[in-house]
Amino acid sequence: MELCDLYDENRIPTGETHERGERLPQGKYRLVVHVCLFNERNEMLIQLRAKEKRAWPDLWDVSAGGCAQCGEDSRSAAVRETREELGLQIDLAGKRPHLTCNFPGGFDDIYLTQIRSDSIKRLRLQADEVRNARWASEKEILGLRSAGKFIPYRRGFIELLFSIREGFGCICV
Repeated sequence: MELCDLYDENRIPTGETHERGERLPQGKYRLVVHVCLFNERNEMLIQLRAKEKRAWPDLWDVSAGGCAQCGEDSRSAAVRETREELGLQIDLAGKRPHLTCNFPGGFDDIYLTQIRSDSIKRLRLQADEVRNARWASEKEILGLRSAGKFIPYRRGFIELLFSIREGFGCICV
């Protein structure tokens, strides 16, 4: 059983917890994180979700992600999810999410960071979560999405991830 903290619409903790998978109480929200790992060739590490996953089984997804557990902030949840799902230890010390996307059930903090291409040799996939992982270009990801083989994120969202991977904000400076 996984428990997560609940927040109000302003992202202020309510002091309440919630069991993952259960229906959220009205007006309460949870925190989710996603990590997009890029290499020096402008490719993203993508993962193939396990067939047994309840949500989006057997579809490709961004590098790592999941729900923040009780007492976790988004950064520590992002580091933990990357370590659990991929076996990689990433350093997000002092880093903020590049984006936060609101969704009906909560807040999704999205971290973008770069690792070396050869890091893929060190992957230790969590079998009940991830079936496979590989590097993919923006064009390849959009092709997988169009073919129904990638989680159906908005096309512009995928393009935005690639566009802002090396900096913060929406203005090119």
